[in-house]
Amino acid sequence: MSAPVTIAPATGGLRVSTQRLVHIYRSEGHEVAALSGVDLDVAAGEMVGLLGPSGAGKSTLLSLLAGVFRPSAGKVFVGQVELSAATGRRLDELRALDVSLMLQGAGRNLLPYFTPLENVRFAQDVARKAGKELPDPDEVLGGVGLGTAEGGEAHRPLSELSPGHLQLAALAVAMAPRPGLLLADEPTSQLEHSARDLVLERMAALNRELGTTVVLVTHDPDVAAFLPRTITIRDGRVGGEGRSGEEYAVVTPDGFLPLPLHVRDELLPGTLVRFHLLEDGSYTLIRERGETDG
Repeated sequence: MSAPVTIAPATGGLRVSTQRLVHIYRSEGHEVAALSGVDLDVAAGEMVGLLGPSGAGKSTLLSLLAGVFRPSAGKVFVGQVELSAATGRRLDELRALDVSLMLQGAGRNLLPYFTPLENVRFAQDVARKAGKELPDPDEVLGGVGLGTAEGGEAHRPLSELSPGHLQLAALAVAMAPRPGLLLADEPTSQLEHSARDLVLERMAALNRELGTTVVLVTHDPDVAAFLPRTITIRDGRVGGEGRSGEEYAVVTPDGFLPLPLHVRDELLPGTLVRFHLLEDGSYTLIRERGETDG
């Protein structure tokens, strides 16, 4: 991996939290629960990955954290702002100044008729007019590995850029306003290892040097291993956490305990289990023979 880019002194990130978050959408005339009571807490300045199978609700959760969707029930907080109760204008201000969202697919984050340089300038426009101190666009683009000299990638039409360069341009746009919260949906998908590593390095530099809170969705186990904390979304709920290589189940506020997948595969529905308290204060789970055992 290359040396990390130097960014301006830390300004601090935004805390993210949800309370009993529910999101329901309609599909082919039916209501589908994408999220079914998510309780989440990400401290300011953390770098966290959202893991889980397709359809688990990860991308929906990311959009709710960005204020793109409003929840069907529950609350979403970013910093001191309750997104679920904020006006549309307040949400627009938040996204322009403090929250950046990278959608899956680089092209969805870029204006197609602008060069990367023009895209970065556009992304900084509102924040700069609001008096926010921002880095020069060339510095942002050079920091993610895009050439800023005449004829370099920063000045080329998007149609001439490779998928990797487009993703780096999308990352530059997301970083350009110096957000307190960066949300990224599969930011390394379909990238070669070198481009993937560069994206992760630049996100880590933003997190480390500015204090920006980073929450990203990934299916890549190598990306997950890079992150200090991961949260698994399963069946519309938080199904587990990973910290420093260790996997943990998470007890919800209502006492629900999602079993790790490898344990759930061994326990058929209806299986009786009990918890036994050990002398050191830890518990062991004991499987009882029940009717489902035959």
